[in-house]
Amino acid sequence: MSFFKNHVFFCVNQREGGESCCANLGAQRVRDYAKKRVKELQLSGEGNVRINMAGCLGRCEHGPVIVVYPEETWYTYLDEDDIDEIIEQHLQQGKIVKRLLIDK
Repeated sequence: MSFFKNHVFFCVNQREGGESCCANLGAQRVRDYAKKRVKELQLSGEGNVRINMAGCLGRCEHGPVIVVYPEETWYTYLDEDDIDEIIEQHLQQGKIVKRLLIDK
């Protein structure tokens, strides 16, 4: 069994030269929000959820992006409302949020 039930990686990569990247789309702010929200809901810690930053996840065309393990589920999002939906539906209820899903 894994130490965490779910591991959520937020791409927060910053590209040079004005190239499109998750950092330019508010990824750090939304990642910080997700971490805070998961703690408020008492979903963080051993046996629960871990919110992490990642460098480039290689899915820039869908950015901003996150990936949830162990399911290897890839999502895009626009704002905190989308993250709330992912937390409620995927992390709490185990249901895929189809409208935010991106192909593997």
